[in-house]
Amino acid sequence: MISLNETADAPLMPDNRLALLSDRIFAANGWLQSAMGLEHRPEQAAMAQTVVRSCLSHQALLFEAGTGVGKSLAYLIPGIITAISTKRPFIVSSHTIALQEQIKHKDLEICRKLFSQVKPLHRFKDFKVAMLVGRGNYLCKHRLFKAIETKSDLFGGSEQDDLERIVHWSNETETGLREELNPRPSAEVWEWVNADSSSCNTRNCDHTTCFYRKALLQRTQANIIIVNHSLLFSLISAGLSPGQQSNGVLYADDFLVLDEAHTVPAIASDHFGLGISSYGVNRALKLLYNPTSPKPRGLLLKYGKREDHTVVVKALATADTFFNDIRRRFLLNRDIVRLHAQNWADPILNQALGQVVHRLQVIGQGVDSKDAKEEIGDHIKRLKEYAKSINYVLELKEKDHVYWLEKAGHRRQIVYLRSAPLNVAEYLNEALFNRNTAVIMTSATLATGNSMETFKKDVGAWEQNQQIEASPFDYKTNCRIYIATDAPLPNSAQQGRLDIEYLADMVQFCCLRNPGGTLVLFTSYADMSKVAALLTETIVQSGRDLLVQGQNYARTELKNKFVQSGNAILFGTDSFWTGFDVPGPALSQVIITRLPFVNPSHPLAEAKSEYIRSQGGSPFTELMLPDAVIKFRQGIGRLIRTKTDTGVITILDSRVVTKEYGRSFIQSLPHQQTIRFSRRDRQARFNILG
Repeated sequence: MISLNETADAPLMPDNRLALLSDRIFAANGWLQSAMGLEHRPEQAAMAQTVVRSCLSHQALLFEAGTGVGKSLAYLIPGIITAISTKRPFIVSSHTIALQEQIKHKDLEICRKLFSQVKPLHRFKDFKVAMLVGRGNYLCKHRLFKAIETKSDLFGGSEQDDLERIVHWSNETETGLREELNPRPSAEVWEWVNADSSSCNTRNCDHTTCFYRKALLQRTQANIIIVNHSLLFSLISAGLSPGQQSNGVLYADDFLVLDEAHTVPAIASDHFGLGISSYGVNRALKLLYNPTSPKPRGLLLKYGKREDHTVVVKALATADTFFNDIRRRFLLNRDIVRLHAQNWADPILNQALGQVVHRLQVIGQGVDSKDAKEEIGDHIKRLKEYAKSINYVLELKEKDHVYWLEKAGHRRQIVYLRSAPLNVAEYLNEALFNRNTAVIMTSATLATGNSMETFKKDVGAWEQNQQIEASPFDYKTNCRIYIATDAPLPNSAQQGRLDIEYLADMVQFCCLRNPGGTLVLFTSYADMSKVAALLTETIVQSGRDLLVQGQNYARTELKNKFVQSGNAILFGTDSFWTGFDVPGPALSQVIITRLPFVNPSHPLAEAKSEYIRSQGGSPFTELMLPDAVIKFRQGIGRLIRTKTDTGVITILDSRVVTKEYGRSFIQSLPHQQTIRFSRRDRQARFNILG
């Protein structure tokens, strides 16, 4: 259980007192307004009141808070007050790093300042915060010293340079987090020095010498713990919980807020399923013995014999054969293939991994060093886990899971074996809503129309409370919405070259007529790349920067360059539809190139559709359409981020006006005063409002 040492002697505060405090903070002329000079937002006050009731009653809550409501403060302030007053851990989980940084460096500082300036709130001003990240992100000095001792066995020349850089950094860093290192060290070097190892333990490490142990201590003393959805569900799926006899999700008697909750079903599916890659298996074996580097290296150079090296070399060759055979048989002309029948491949790789595990066990019994035994034990555990997971996929072991093969990577050379639950709602209900504690899910987009029934069904929150507070922004004044009526339908005969030419022409016209920055959202990498190829020269000649996802820059760098430019044009796909927050004229237009329907042939979507049909339902209306509307709302929500933002939403998909289901998208727009246009009359139509 997380202890709250700084409030150990403070008396518990009655629930009604906590609710009254929260009301006084958020009310008109309340402390947030009078002490901090922040604008009173009735929607924020309503959310805070509902959140504090949920926290105190240990009940779940689904809360849609439109852009501008100020949801972060609406859950952070009541959450911190509840955590300190009831001596319970408060966990905040988000999807994006950007929101985590905003919470830590902006919103929590507002909370601390408020608590410091208002006398009745002084008891809360010294709240403690901890970031929860995976232990593999921390440097372990004990492992670093061991790596230095055996560096000639483990690393090549350039990697030894990386190791030296880490040594110098280790004497300067306060956190020991890998993200501080720029450029990042190679994955192979970091593998040998991070804290994700049995040798990083209380015998070898403590909070005065080990960054991970220091972080653990901070977590045990924290009132609020910030985590991301991916790690949260990794920990849950790994079995970290207070147990069936205690309330709480991760820690005894904790309570949880999941912001950006619209992403939860997809992220949870990943973590309650399996994912084994050819790259991962190859890397795990080469950490033991790598025969392909200029000089052979690996753990077994020190502890193994020639016959041990041979066993690893044979396993590497078997892994190549196994994954190459999968690529040739299933993925030669396709990127994704669903698996239907058991034993679809020969388990030759499991046999090879088993031989390596046997040799490691023999070696482990013969070494005297506890550190060596622990390191070898970690490799045994990892290889056993790979073998177990591969066997699960070969046998399609979990009957309620969907299994598929996929190729990925820059050159599409990495082969993945994947699985996911057909219905993640049952897992989420057990992990989150059956823990007798407050679990609050919030986002700007949880509802379709005015109903959250689809989302509630997706996350297993069938009977939980829900509330919607609309955005306070004046969208009718600040946002114009244009809809193209002549776009070729995706399934029409005109699809292909004409469709891309149409998109390129319309994107060029809309981007260059807009003086500010434009975010162009695609649903397909292929479409994005083709349009970019057609427009790069024209856009560059116009004096504008064209930034394209996946070309040269990472997502964070793309955003920084976009903001710095002030009038750049950014092409993005899936990850740019959500969590991309750029206020001001640097982003004054969002273009939706196509409605964001999920690929119906993806194995998970296909299996869900089959299940819905078997129950007499419609996959399109129950699955495809609601998911597309939520993502559509996220995409158009990138435009107006503050009260003073203005701009244009342009939709280049005529289905919103030609198809019956288009009403669902029209109704999800921030207002209904749309302007329709075509290539023939676009100049005149765009000039209607200037």
